[in-house]
This record gives sequence, structure tokens and C-alpha cells, in this order.
Amino acid sequence: MSNIDVKRTAKLFIGGAFPRSESGRTYEIFDNNQSFLANVALASRKDARDAVVAARSAFSKWSEATAYNRAQVLYRVSELMQGRREQFVEELNLCSKSNKHAENEVDEAINLMVWFAGWADKIAMVTGSSNPVAGPFFDFSIPEPTGVVAAIAPDKSPLLGLVETIASIVVSGNSVVVIASETQPLPAISLAEVLATSDVPGGVVNILTGSYKEIAPWLASHQDVNAIDLSGVESKAIALELEKEAAINLKRVLRPNTKIDGLARIKTFLETKTVWHPRGF
Repeated sequence: MSNIDVKRTAKLFIGGAFPRSESGRTYEIFDNNQSFLANVALASRKDARDAVVAARSAFSKWSEATAYNRAQVLYRVSELMQGRREQFVEELNLCSKSNKHAENEVDEAINLMVWFAGWADKIAMVTGSSNPVAGPFFDFSIPEPTGVVAAIAPDKSPLLGLVETIASIVVSGNSVVVIASETQPLPAISLAEVLATSDVPGGVVNILTGSYKEIAPWLASHQDVNAIDLSGVESKAIALELEKEAAINLKRVLRPNTKIDGLARIKTFLETKTVWHPRGF
């Protein structure tokens, strides 16, 4: 008896669960030979709002976790990604990438997750400070997470770009709603399965699939979203419109084509609280 080729029906990742789009919509994706690969959920604005609610609910617990704990959680994600390395390579290889290119992207993504995990308990030391003041006071500047961050992941690097987007946001205690690559969403769904079986609390990372042109305006104008990462927006006109929407509640905006990575990306989604305290005598 021959095996049945079970085709994938990829769902959204919201609040630690895998719901279908509330609209019931899906779209088809194909491999390099134009053979059918999977049906993928086409997220709606209602799905985006649900994801923001989940991200807000998860923010308090995640932001209050110790930096050491967040480091452990992200390192665990990299361990599970390593266990699925061949799956990630195959999914990237199916969608226009050579096998060598796919292997390099997966290895870089795993290494990058480890790298960001290492920053979790060092952010405060590098970005905070003890400030000199003219008076009998202690004055400290302390980094804090911005809150709920929306993001559009790059389409050209569907795994590596997604990992950089997510890890740089959540490592400092933010929660995120990210729109994955529309044309190559399978690595994002597999990453969601990794997150669901790791120690990441439900709602800290929420992954939507579909068209960012449809979903992003609702995230940019959402009053409970505190910042937005436009790294994956390729159209200057769309990026400008999203910036205008984000200005409604003064969101932090990371513009597309901004040449930053690593620590600079982490700092983009941090606020600084300065505390004065009298010296004891």
C-alpha cells in the first residue's frame, strides 16, 4: 500500500494556539515546480486584533520575568530549531532557494537565536547607566520594554529575517504580533510549532500569515500597539502610509531599509526610565 501524500493546512499562531482565520479564508502556495504545497491561512483584521489582545495579555508576565529566565527560554527555542533543522532546510529549498543557501539560512537563524538569548541578561548593563548629579541623590537610567510590538518580517529571508525580527523584540520583554512572509510562509509555521512546544508563554509571539498590505494598516493604527517594525515593507508608499497611521498614538517606528541589527534593533524597542533616590546618611 502506497503512502498518502498528506498536504499541509497551515494555520495562524495566536495566544499559543493554532486557530484558522476567523474569515475562513486560505491561499495556496506552490513549490519551484509549481506543484501544490499547502493551504495557508489568510489572516484578517479580526485575526490581527485577536493577536494584539493575546500579546497584551502575555506582556505583563513576560516583561516581569527575570532576564536570566528569558535567556533560558530563547535558548530552548534554538535547541528545538536545531532538532528541526532538516525540516527548515527542506521548506526553504522548496521555495526557490538552493540547498546550500537553505542550509546556510537555517544555521544562521539558529545561531542568531542563541546570540539574542545571550543578550537577555546584558541589556540593562549596556543600555542603563548611573548618572552623575549635583546633589545628594542617586540617579539611575533603566531600560524597560516598550510593550506590544507589531512587525512585518522580510519576505526575502523567510526564516532568518523572521527570527531576527522576533528575537530582537521579545528578548527585552516585549510581546510581538508579526506578519510572516506571504510567499514563503512554511518556515514561519514550523517556527510557530517550535515556539508552541518550547517554554515561550502563549501570546508572547503571535504569527499571522497572509498579505501585510491588508493586515498592517490595522496594526499600525491599533491604539494598543506601542511600536511597529516595518523592516519587511518593500513599497515606500505603503511604508509612508503605515507611518502616518502609527503616528496616531505616537508609536515607535523602525523604518524599512534601516541599516541596523543586533543590539541596535533591541534598543529600538526599549524605553528608558530614570529614577532619583536620596542618598542615605
